[in-house]
Amino acid sequence: MAEYKDIHGTTVRNSAGNLTGAKTGELFFDSTNLDFKYQFPNTTPVGTWRSASNLNTARAQLAGAGVNASAHVAFGGEINPPSPSVSALTESYNGISWTETSDLNTARRLTHGTGESYTASLAIAGWLNPGQSTAVEQWNGSAWTNITSINTGRYGAGAGGTVTSSLFFGGADPNFSAATESWNGSAWTEVADLNTARQLTGDGADNTACLGIAGNISPGRIDNVESWNGTSWSEITDINTARSDAASSGTQTAALIISGTPGSGLTNSVELWNGSSWAEQNNVSVSRSWLGADGSTSSSLAYGGSNPGAVESSEEWVGAGAPVGAWASGGSMNSARGNVIGHAGTQTAALGFGGADATANVALNEGYNGSTWTELADLNVARAVSSGDGTQTSALCFGGYGAGGPWLSNNEIWNGTSWVEEADLNTARRILGGCGTNSESALAFGGETPSSTDVDLTEEWNGTAWTEVADLNTARNCTSGAGTREAALAAGAYIQSAGSNSGITESWNGTSWTELSDLNTGRSSNALAGEYQSCLSFGGYGPGSPSYKAQTEEWNGASWVEVADLSTGRQSLGGAGTTTAGLAFGGDTPDYTTSTEEWSGSTTTTKVLTD
Repeated sequence: MAEYKDIHGTTVRNSAGNLTGAKTGELFFDSTNLDFKYQFPNTTPVGTWRSASNLNTARAQLAGAGVNASAHVAFGGEINPPSPSVSALTESYNGISWTETSDLNTARRLTHGTGESYTASLAIAGWLNPGQSTAVEQWNGSAWTNITSINTGRYGAGAGGTVTSSLFFGGADPNFSAATESWNGSAWTEVADLNTARQLTGDGADNTACLGIAGNISPGRIDNVESWNGTSWSEITDINTARSDAASSGTQTAALIISGTPGSGLTNSVELWNGSSWAEQNNVSVSRSWLGADGSTSSSLAYGGSNPGAVESSEEWVGAGAPVGAWASGGSMNSARGNVIGHAGTQTAALGFGGADATANVALNEGYNGSTWTELADLNVARAVSSGDGTQTSALCFGGYGAGGPWLSNNEIWNGTSWVEEADLNTARRILGGCGTNSESALAFGGETPSSTDVDLTEEWNGTAWTEVADLNTARNCTSGAGTREAALAAGAYIQSAGSNSGITESWNGTSWTELSDLNTGRSSNALAGEYQSCLSFGGYGPGSPSYKAQTEEWNGASWVEVADLSTGRQSLGGAGTTTAGLAFGGDTPDYTTSTEEWSGSTTTTKVLTD
């Protein structure tokens, strides 16, 4: 009888307990529990949409190109529907924000884009107002160049492919057209027509594999779908909801159709094609027609459109199979502490300093190595509700509330061995926010002054002195920060003027603060881990039961999405790390705790072979 080694080329590994680092599906033997086991990644069962950054200019009837939700180019369109204006505007998206770049040479709307990336795209034909265009332009990431025109000018057509291999099909000229043209990188060639002439949407990998989806005929909308094999079109499974003026993304075997006009009104319906059938998915939040979309069934971006006026909003699709993050227990702190422990570092090299224990505000300082907390040299000044930043070897602690009650402006630098007093903040305050990269570069913002008044003050630290810079838009205390002196995020707060906890979020660009989308759960005394465009918010205090929050939310630069909760709800905790490897420690539960939790952006499930 063949042994496992003979079949798979390797023996079954032994492990005393679960095997750390086991590959997906790898069989191993748990010698402690006497079980054969295997593991697999935890992933999302369905795809979801979340808000992304807005276009700089609202428009409909635009086009674009991109391979995923974090790298796009959008161009052309109609700026003020239903007015007859056309646009040459081009914007590039980096996953965080849209930036205006070089315009098309020919302004147009109802154009279509193809391309393998946001730096290599085609803009094909469109409507010039008046008249249809035959113009084709190629984008190289910085400028548009006119190349060979198509044979028959059309608008509202479908297209798919790359800058060297594309297919352009259907549309209106101005009558509904079935014409199909193939691009080989130098010339357009007329090939076999669609079976049904129409304005439509569509996508594909190259000029041998495309989908033509739904669309507008005379009269009405259709649910018809056709597949191109490089020679001819074949009718395949229809979509569930007939529509026109929609957008699509993907390939011939894996595609999305998004929003559009099913008849009267608009739909936010999304359907996914798996190569054999269409299935309803989670809807986009904003119904729209004549929008742009590109990407894949695992990562797409939908942007712009009409509802009924031009909209600037964008939405990001994360398909089924995305990693699922979770919190797991880490090593306990030596001393239970809360009241906003100062914090710095990463998941495997963190500092937790100051705070309060059951009797007083303290100067305690501990370092974490990924498994164990070790007591280090204390702060010079005991304090709670301070702020801090940096790394395990180069950190800063500033502000707070001292032993016996004074509001502090004191500033101390950690050099990896000891704390040294340096130049103070200009304004003494406690329960303030802060962030930075090391002991020579930091930002302090918000807080409460000795008069128990919220402040909007922001100060920059350059390694030798604090300088007042532009204020927050909203004064607050009990806020938290992430990022650097030049690019920061402030999220969560207690706002005295409103008498409430808040999910208020602002972004700092080195010069000024900008209000952004709020946390889904309004709270104060939460912790952040990550950077200004990619971070986690966890814990905090807020309305509802329980008051001590376990909620964790992830920020993508434009919106917050709820992810897995902390095991222990808490406020005034320490936090460190990133969106893939975070750390939460200490805090009020309401009792002060030594508990540490480690966040992993991807997790696995281990199964016994008989499961």
